[in-house]
Amino acid sequence: MTHSVNGATRKFAIVGAGPAGFYTAEALTTACPDCEIDLIDRLPTPYGLVRSGVAPDHQATKKIQETFDGIAALPNVRFIGNVEIGRDVSLVELREIYDAVVLASGAPYDVALDIPGAELPGVYGAAAFVGWYNAHPEHAGLNPQLDQAGAVVIGNGNVAIDIARILSRPPADLATSDIADYALQQLRNSQIADVHIVGRRGALDAKFTTVELRELGELHDVVALAEPAQIPAALDDNLPPRERRLKAKNLECFQAFAKEDATSRPRRIRFQFNARPIRVLGETRVEAIRFERTQVDNGRVVGSGETFDVPCGLIVAAIGYQARPIGDLAVAAAGNRLENVDGLVAPGLYVVGWLKRGPSGKIGTNRLDGEEVAERIRAETGIGGKPGFQALQQILDRQQVQWTDFADWKKIEHAETIAASDGAPRRKFFAIPEMLKHRVKPDGHPPEP
Repeated sequence: MTHSVNGATRKFAIVGAGPAGFYTAEALTTACPDCEIDLIDRLPTPYGLVRSGVAPDHQATKKIQETFDGIAALPNVRFIGNVEIGRDVSLVELREIYDAVVLASGAPYDVALDIPGAELPGVYGAAAFVGWYNAHPEHAGLNPQLDQAGAVVIGNGNVAIDIARILSRPPADLATSDIADYALQQLRNSQIADVHIVGRRGALDAKFTTVELRELGELHDVVALAEPAQIPAALDDNLPPRERRLKAKNLECFQAFAKEDATSRPRRIRFQFNARPIRVLGETRVEAIRFERTQVDNGRVVGSGETFDVPCGLIVAAIGYQARPIGDLAVAAAGNRLENVDGLVAPGLYVVGWLKRGPSGKIGTNRLDGEEVAERIRAETGIGGKPGFQALQQILDRQQVQWTDFADWKKIEHAETIAASDGAPRRKFFAIPEMLKHRVKPDGHPPEP
């Protein structure tokens, strides 16, 4: 670690070692070159949604972790894993021992599907379902029911497409990804043949990216379909030029899907628009879901009174995320971020990423958040002098926390890599005790940087 001559090095803690946390650490090393930065995460592993949220068959996207490896290797950055705020150390304690604390722990909770019958077995939120197939320790035991021909994904964003694609792709194609072993086995036994992606608004209001849509049209043994009557023949002439270009590309995809033959391949991904869920049907488990046809009136979605049912044994609601409460900090009315003013929550306490702005943007969007908050911290923090890691280590020792550092993570990563089947980049560990077996030192005290 870097130390200033006068012993007043500023000590910063970042809670959350996902993209927002890493980009903030990088920005702080530029804004405050002589600072010390501790990246704290509740899991023993870093990278956040890059590890547990990005689809396993999108390995190119996961290469961003190579950039994060470089940030973790900086001499004044330390990763501290398997430490949960509120369980192992309080936010109050962190603020007492660090000159500034940055919250970067995201919005990990699902917005619930709030309709009658949503409590039936077979209904899941997208965060939990994605965590299941990505080997997230909190969701590894989800054990979704894949024994019926129909599945429904509610939502019109890229997460909905990811889920539909993972449910539909031949398991042999997924075997070369880093999908969880137990998930791959369940998908091998899956009876799902039709995955319905359903949105409340029209096709041109969907938030899919063209790259994701085009990928669906290229899947082996899977055909993407759209109802011809739901796909416009042309775009509105009044659209702004940039929006028009983006919508034109998506419209081209949907028009192609509307011409496909549903019998051409053994599995189907079916897009349905202008429909909102109103009831989950079933006695002891999901048997179907009822939708109401909708239309958009002055920007608002309104029901038509016409309903239809989709038989299914699985429902995944990809309808939004909520923030995790931290101490007594106020959550915004929308529930998906903390109350803040341009990243400031309270003196010496900041927020970045989804926890700042809500779940929006791409991985790289978090870089700007990190740069902005780093400049605020540089200007607003004092000359330093708080103990930082030294005091945190004492707290963790008292709590007997088996925390991990980046060398421990590299041991875990190596073990996952050598355990992988042929063609797969790694076999992810999903049990925290299994991860902790690979720590450099069993007493919780890895070597000092």
